[in-house]
Amino acid sequence: MHDQSAAGTGSRGIYAFSSVKEDDLSMFSHLFATMNELLDELIKRNPNGVLQGQDEEQFAVLKAMSDKIMDEWLSFEEKIALFKDKMQDSDAEKTNNITMPLTAVLTDKPPVPAALQAELEQLLSKGQGYFKLYMFPEAADAFNEVMQRSPDCNLARLFLAMTYMHMQEWYEAQRHFQLIVALADHPKWQALGLNALGCIQAIRQNLDQAEIYFQKAYDADPSFEETLSNLHACKTRDGQLSLYFGSAKLSCL
Repeated sequence: MHDQSAAGTGSRGIYAFSSVKEDDLSMFSHLFATMNELLDELIKRNPNGVLQGQDEEQFAVLKAMSDKIMDEWLSFEEKIALFKDKMQDSDAEKTNNITMPLTAVLTDKPPVPAALQAELEQLLSKGQGYFKLYMFPEAADAFNEVMQRSPDCNLARLFLAMTYMHMQEWYEAQRHFQLIVALADHPKWQALGLNALGCIQAIRQNLDQAEIYFQKAYDADPSFEETLSNLHACKTRDGQLSLYFGSAKLSCL
């Protein structure tokens, strides 16, 4: 009786989610349509970009709503990315348990075949070479191939994330740096990830959030002094920002 009740509740939950999902899509579309309409009206009333009075307050509200939505979405995307990594690990484990010999299954982690390890090291070295030559699209291709064949290679992920920074693909860079911060144990890697996340927030003019990331980066690795320069740039807010991504630190890894 207890099992039937639980199953019934779960079924209702599934149907409720399906219904809410469609309503939520409509709700979000309406919300963004309204926000766009309000912003368009502000632009028409203030073509020179100088806001006063209620228009200034309205713009501040729209900007705050946009920042909040973006932060929540990125947090949600980070959870999805972490869960997808777990799913890949689970699928790989199932495959190994089916296809590998019993002696290999009994080990904690089967060693990477020497040939595959050599190929991955060659690809990683190739990507690093492209990176040093500022050939970032080619570097991204090499690092992506390493990640596809070895998803746990955080060094490749770190270089890939920094490559995306130089390509100004902020969303992809942020996604990979968030994973590095969540998964890496090395303080220097943590600091690199946090500093880069701070740079992305600063580029988006979320300077308060950027300051938090820069301070966390310095706390993780006080030898990474460039984070203090970035933090100072955000605090002074004297026009154009000059930010240090941390690319030079990769040569020390």
